[in-house]
Amino acid sequence: MKALKSKGLILSLSLILVLLTGCGSQETTKKPVIYLYPKSQQTVSVKLAYRGKLTCTYPEYNDGWKVKAQPDGTLTNISDNREYSYLYWEGVSNNKWDMSKGFVIKGNETEKFLQEELKYLGLTPKEYNEFIVYWLPLMKDNNYNLITFSGKEYEDLAKLNISPKPDSMLRIMMVFKPLDKSIDVKKQELKPFIRKGFTVVEWGGTEIK
Repeated sequence: MKALKSKGLILSLSLILVLLTGCGSQETTKKPVIYLYPKSQQTVSVKLAYRGKLTCTYPEYNDGWKVKAQPDGTLTNISDNREYSYLYWEGVSNNKWDMSKGFVIKGNETEKFLQEELKYLGLTPKEYNEFIVYWLPLMKDNNYNLITFSGKEYEDLAKLNISPKPDSMLRIMMVFKPLDKSIDVKKQELKPFIRKGFTVVEWGGTEIK
């Protein structure tokens, strides 16, 4: 009987560990979009070093993006001379996300949570509304969502090399896992972002299944 209880305890601890660290299978980094806001019209080169496989880019990435960027964020891709709102990419990797800190939010409270936290992090209404429109349908009907905003881990996974170098850069990678029941997790401390000079903003997300 004691052996069975011990096995049950080990299984429970293993389940909690999986919830807090993600899983080992490939996960899709979905819809990172990159906004460029120079102080005046500027030609900007953007290169992405991603430790995974890119599955979709728009405009086409090739060996990087080169665009004419306007202060309002409008981009003209030099290779096709077409106008874009942002640079988009998506990819898969075997990264094991650290979710030991974050927030456990009821599915029906996700909209309000994202509005408040994304605004606090530094996204403009236009940016956080575009974020929410994409992610809310995937989160609102879950009983709960375990949500964390990845920092250095994401920076190491998907390094950006931008020339000329921006004066300020905000990169938001939301990692979330749907939960049937609430769990205890240490609250993540978030820091607000201050825009200055040539500013780059990126947001995206990853769902852990």
